[in-house]
Amino acid sequence: MANVAIFLAEGFEDTEMVATNDVLNRAKKMFPGSFEKIDLVSITQNLIVNGANGITVKAHKLIENISFDEYDCLVLPGGAGVANLEKCQLLLDNLKKFNEKKKVIAAICAAPQILGKLGILDGVEVTHYPGCVDGLDKAIKKSHNAAITDRNIITGSSIGAALQFGLQIVDYFTSTEHMLELYKSLVFNN
Repeated sequence: MANVAIFLAEGFEDTEMVATNDVLNRAKKMFPGSFEKIDLVSITQNLIVNGANGITVKAHKLIENISFDEYDCLVLPGGAGVANLEKCQLLLDNLKKFNEKKKVIAAICAAPQILGKLGILDGVEVTHYPGCVDGLDKAIKKSHNAAITDRNIITGSSIGAALQFGLQIVDYFTSTEHMLELYKSLVFNN
């Protein structure tokens, strides 16, 4: 059973946050006991957070009111909000602690850059948004992949890979069989 925190900063990439949250909540319903808690956590002083493209979300909690020890996975959406996530020292400190404990960190689009700058991605296979490579010098970059899991790190390439990114998190915490069952229910057509 996993507890997940998805962090929201002003300018978060709307679809990346919504799709990831949706996939995890579908897994929670489909596979009882898989995810106990999926919290939207604002890094601002307000529960209301504005996305980059017009979606306004009411977070469940403020970052200063959570106990990071309660979570098994921290999720960082990409978009313009990445610059704001990088300014939150409480988040950065806990990302380092999570990695030291080998707990799961998931970042999509431009957000893997945050992990790279913290030295978390050295020698780790990652995908990312094209051109967003600050801090990824020591990572093994595979930007042609939609989503990758390497050790305790899950990365996604972009808004177009948001569902696959969510599915990687489901796969990590449940099983490949559960992930494939959820994948089939989402009906990916070519």
